[in-house]
Amino acid sequence: MLKIEGVHTFYGKIEALKGVDVNINAGEIVTLIGANGAGKSTLLMTVFGKPQARSGRVLFEGQDITRVPAHEIVRLGIAQSPEGRRIFARMTVYENLQMGCLPTDGSHFEDDVRMVFDLFPRLEERRNQRGGTLSGGEQQMLAIGRALMSRPRLLLLDEPSLGLAPLVVRQIFEIIKKINEAGVTVFLVEQNAFHALKLAHRGYVMVNGNITLSGTGRELLDNPEIRAAYLEGGH
Repeated sequence: MLKIEGVHTFYGKIEALKGVDVNINAGEIVTLIGANGAGKSTLLMTVFGKPQARSGRVLFEGQDITRVPAHEIVRLGIAQSPEGRRIFARMTVYENLQMGCLPTDGSHFEDDVRMVFDLFPRLEERRNQRGGTLSGGEQQMLAIGRALMSRPRLLLLDEPSLGLAPLVVRQIFEIIKKINEAGVTVFLVEQNAFHALKLAHRGYVMVNGNITLSGTGRELLDNPEIRAAYLEGGH
């Protein structure tokens, strides 16, 4: 479904991605783990062309989207829930969801709102509350829900557990599994390696803009190097 081939991405003269290759098949949850600053978020942003890859290609369902404008990429069937959530703080929950459906013709809006509220009952309780007054976990739920409103076939999630309490983290990962089971392919960037690899069908490890390891989620969880580097020494 998504193929990233030999992608090099720069910020000015600084090379952030150094020939990255990633492949995501339809129906999978694929996770990308690595330390802060490794280039994980840059890879997700490069899929949307901000920043644009200087060389290499990004293919979605066989179509080269490397230089396709971001708003057209959304219409092709990719949505992103960005790091830091970036909801519209002064808008209500319901209004944020309305913004999420803009790439569609809006004909399924009420059905899609119901789908989001079924996934996130807390959002239905707060449908008329401003986004900026929600808790961190509720804002993350809203960011994911807003992304789902465009009816994506591929969902990019950037650090969905960042800054959340452990109980909320478990809830978020359970919901990601439900989203995948409903037919949405997921590309997940996470620093919480344990939860991400436990959930994912496959995973990649990024170090300093390079993919250094790949395998099934279980293979990476059982890898002594991964356990030492990302799983608190294996504990």
